[in-house]
Amino acid sequence: MTFKRHLGAALAAILVSTAPSMADTAVSVGISGWTGFAPLTLAKQAGIFKKNGLDVTLTKIPQASRHLALASGDVQCAATTVETWVAWNANGVATKQIFQMDKSYGADGMVVRGDITKIADLKDKAIAASAPGTSPYFVLAWMLKHNGLTLKDVKVVNLEPGPAAQAFVAGQNDAAMTYEPYLSTVRAAPDKGKIIATTLDYPIVMDTFGCTNAFLEKNPDAAKAFAKSYFEALELIAADKNKAYEIMGGRCEAIRGSIWQFSTISPLAGQGGQSGIL
Repeated sequence: MTFKRHLGAALAAILVSTAPSMADTAVSVGISGWTGFAPLTLAKQAGIFKKNGLDVTLTKIPQASRHLALASGDVQCAATTVETWVAWNANGVATKQIFQMDKSYGADGMVVRGDITKIADLKDKAIAASAPGTSPYFVLAWMLKHNGLTLKDVKVVNLEPGPAAQAFVAGQNDAAMTYEPYLSTVRAAPDKGKIIATTLDYPIVMDTFGCTNAFLEKNPDAAKAFAKSYFEALELIAADKNKAYEIMGGRCEAIRGSIWQFSTISPLAGQGGQSGIL
């Protein structure tokens, strides 16, 4: 069966009935607007989750508070970076990573004003970044360390990646930590600043998918269903990028353009297959 026939049939099924099957496992997933999470949107919109027995609700929650949603039971699963899962577990949110989603190859980065020539020049400067315990904050700390600075040497202004990029383009702060599709906001405004470093220079960001231990214990087949659905979504992307990217990006041209970079963001894109428990 071709991608278009598969996708058309899946979407037709969604249009016929949006009510979950009695056999479907209902689960809420916390994500952000990060481009690498777009295949989860495709898996939902193309009916892949439903085909594999999952009734999935995708909810955008800032990384800084995603663990609170997991702890409260508002969401049962999430997508985030590896070091974030470690921090969550260390703080009492019992979770398990079940498969790798992507590695960032240039899709996370630091933007600075045009007169800043190196990261060491940021001493005593204001840098917008998400709160402690998030990937942008971790990447900022790593970049500073490798350039002779610490977080104490700069003024961190806590802003999520989207607002951080928007504030930077609006003339606020000396630098900002962000990721795609927001990194392209700065790339498209060279008069406002430049990208001084990305994960091509500092390859330290990897995303995984996971769920709470309680959810996995109650729904032992859910982990396999999520992994199967995610990699089936990657297969659909490989089969027809135009259609898949249109579905993942919706009507937003900037997001669609950013999603076009997914094959370089993630070496897993289009490979298919499944990953074991990490």
